[in-house]
Amino acid sequence: MNNSPPDVHPKHGPESEKLDLKTKLAYGAGDLGPAITSGIGVFFLLVFFTNVAGIPAGLAGSILLIGKIWDAVNDPLVGVLTDKTQSRRWGRRLPWLLYGAIPFGIFFFLQWIVPRFSADPSAQMWGLFWYYVAIALISQVFYTVVNLPYTAMTPELTQDYDERTTLNGFRFAFSIGGSILSLILAQVIFSHIADRQQQYVVLAAICGVIAVLSLYWCIWGTRDRVMAFEAKRQLIEEPPSLPIGEQLKIVFSNKPFLYVIGIYLFSWLAVQVTASVIPYFVVNWMGLKESDVPTVILGFQGTALLMLFIWSALSRRFGKKVVYFMGMSLWIIAEIGVFTLQPGQITLMYALAVMAGFGVSTAYLIPWSMMPDVIELDELNTGQRREGIFYGFMVLLQKFGLAFGLFLVGMSLEASGFREAVPGQSTLPVQPESALLAIRFATSILPAFFLICGLVLAYFYPLTREVHAEILLKLKERGEGRVSRGGFR
Repeated sequence: MNNSPPDVHPKHGPESEKLDLKTKLAYGAGDLGPAITSGIGVFFLLVFFTNVAGIPAGLAGSILLIGKIWDAVNDPLVGVLTDKTQSRRWGRRLPWLLYGAIPFGIFFFLQWIVPRFSADPSAQMWGLFWYYVAIALISQVFYTVVNLPYTAMTPELTQDYDERTTLNGFRFAFSIGGSILSLILAQVIFSHIADRQQQYVVLAAICGVIAVLSLYWCIWGTRDRVMAFEAKRQLIEEPPSLPIGEQLKIVFSNKPFLYVIGIYLFSWLAVQVTASVIPYFVVNWMGLKESDVPTVILGFQGTALLMLFIWSALSRRFGKKVVYFMGMSLWIIAEIGVFTLQPGQITLMYALAVMAGFGVSTAYLIPWSMMPDVIELDELNTGQRREGIFYGFMVLLQKFGLAFGLFLVGMSLEASGFREAVPGQSTLPVQPESALLAIRFATSILPAFFLICGLVLAYFYPLTREVHAEILLKLKERGEGRVSRGGFR
């Protein structure tokens, strides 16, 4: 067999190779399931706990804290295991999606029911607390099982700098589209079903089915490309795997990786804190109906979806950092405007929601587009590809931050005198001025602070397009040298 060096890096494939539309759509569909379920959770789970299950805001925040911390802890474990998974038929990542999809949908549904444990209100409250904690722990395991291997597939599908941004554009089009679909479903269901508990049961059942089906679309649509990458990867004899302690040392000595973690953490703290509190802001401060909440959220999520491909095109022209600065600046202005909103200023509220959507789309697109570049820098330094451990620890640290942020929101609402609903009552309690101020602060000033922190880190992020091109060139030269010595096997 011919042992001469190929024209391209055998492991990376042709840098100019583009993904076909079928593969991009299938890959994007893989984020629809996690997005539609996490979107419902982010927007409504805290409200569900306080206004449907009747759990005090502090305890509700504690449930979210426990679930997120456990979710973060199991991320690196799953990441390392996916790196070590071997399957001739499915590769390293896809088996996790294949076997985890159905349990993922089932346990998502179970967190939206209100079981009856006792006639005593206190015993019932604590029974619900421990039930939701148990379901959170199990459901977060299956969320990680399907989502983390999925996110680690990006560098395996393409090694082109700009193509990755495009691929992530498709991913987050489905992601934001999933959030929008869940909001449309919520609006329809909330408008036609009066009982609050039944509203969420129906919504969770529909979203769970969609989530499972979309994951199987991803599996079958990306399998050929994933397996082609696996075949190329096996042509090169990689150095022996390092002990986990040594791997962690290398991961956290990768300076660009630490910047990406920080950028992603602060961006998503802003997204998720705003999303969790906005239902309270719309109903308790602006005086609108609960059925109006999905419409307001659609304002910024719909804009974020439309802007994804525009930001992707601008990123190819101006670079990722410039696009991130443009989007975040608009979002910060919108957040400041939200704090000044007064009841009755409905048109202005929607205008600010649209402006915030410009920034939300860059929070989706840019940090995830940076991650594959970081992984290739690590490959250049170590000779190994460890997508799983990098993505695992990125998500771990991000979720620790989010857990702490959401816990603080719940505790601050309770400390401000927020009044939870009594299960079964038809009207929500009137909130005191102190609780209204806390809601306004958490919807605007706190997210703006997080966004500014993200901008500072983005300013110092070192991997430009030129630096990344140099990394790929060195990897290509190294790969050609190895193949010329060892030939194809």
